[in-house]
Amino acid sequence: MDKGYLDMELLRFTTAGSVDDGKSTLIGRLLYDSKSIFEDQMEAVETASKRSGNEEVNLALLTDGLRSEREQGITIDVAYRYFATPKRKFIIADTPGHIQYTRNMVTGASTADLAIILIDARNGVLEQTLRHSFIASLLGIPNIVVCINKMDLAGFSEKIYENIKRQYHDMIGKLQLTNVYFIPISAKLGDNVVTASENMPWYTGSTLMEQLETTPIDHKLNTLEMRFPVQYVIRPISDRFHDFRGYAGRMAGGVLKKGDTVVALPSKRRSTVSAITRCDKELDEAFTPDSITIQLADDIDVSRGDILAGEGEQPSVSQDVTLMICWFNERPLHAGSKYLIMHMTRETVGVVKRINNTVNINTLELGAATDVLNMNDIASITIKTAQPLVFDAYKKNRTTGSLVFVDPDTFETVGAGMITQ
Repeated sequence: MDKGYLDMELLRFTTAGSVDDGKSTLIGRLLYDSKSIFEDQMEAVETASKRSGNEEVNLALLTDGLRSEREQGITIDVAYRYFATPKRKFIIADTPGHIQYTRNMVTGASTADLAIILIDARNGVLEQTLRHSFIASLLGIPNIVVCINKMDLAGFSEKIYENIKRQYHDMIGKLQLTNVYFIPISAKLGDNVVTASENMPWYTGSTLMEQLETTPIDHKLNTLEMRFPVQYVIRPISDRFHDFRGYAGRMAGGVLKKGDTVVALPSKRRSTVSAITRCDKELDEAFTPDSITIQLADDIDVSRGDILAGEGEQPSVSQDVTLMICWFNERPLHAGSKYLIMHMTRETVGVVKRINNTVNINTLELGAATDVLNMNDIASITIKTAQPLVFDAYKKNRTTGSLVFVDPDTFETVGAGMITQ
């Protein structure tokens, strides 16, 4: 494989918007116009389009892969697609627009560097626009591209575009969004998706593809405080590695160098990094998100679920954790309920001490305390865990500041939380 391809930057982005705003069609257009579709894929889409009675090729079928999605003409699950241009590699998460699938949008957006918010030019800003924008803000997505779609059905009107742009601008301050870009497009016809539109000469900004290729990717992970969640303790039983004891995991923040002093948490014991290896190759330093094995100069007690931190600002260590949660499950969350808590490499049991308040998506205001959360509700809650968690606030580190709730009976993921304290 070309080394240049391997060295290319990777941008992860997600799409969000109301039902029928054209998310899947937009992604299909991106793939088609950037020549990222194989001939057999295109033939399959053409055949499926004819079978569905479409007079034109339905590019949305490139991402709506489930049979139920194709039959209903809607997106149900998160669809991931991979493509590349000469400038950058991309991973796309196409997420559903229905309110009942808000949890899927949270899943698809959790690792995104950029979010595309689609707005139908005929409808303007809707409740789901606000909901998805709030979730993008909550998840700390650093770049937002607002694509005002179906401009062909709005007569390619600059006035309509400016009105919707003004509506969205009114929300930016409330949502604390940064780096927001606006592009008028027609996903169906391809206007301003990959090539500039001849139908909208009044727009002189970037096309969507140009924006995706040039948006800076946040590399601040390597400037954060060092965090290394221990996933596995390596103790081979062999003559060759008789005294070997290594700690395997993936860097979650900062840079680690041979000779650095580290603090094992929650025990707070200290030691020095004596060796860093990756695939039997010794390294002088490791960067986030490298997967590595660390050896320490001292035989201190470190096990799976512990975190090795640098000497700088330390993460919090507590059994009481306050977080914003999005509830995924049809079975409501009740104050006092117990769940399995998955936090990086640590698994423990947690009980919901209280539901502090819920978020009103329509007004972005915090509501009163309650005893129950229903599916897709977003709220601030406080939990108490059986074992102490080692964490940072989500705004500081998206990896150490997030956790998931698992039903202890079904082992199903039922909620995702962003630590706020």
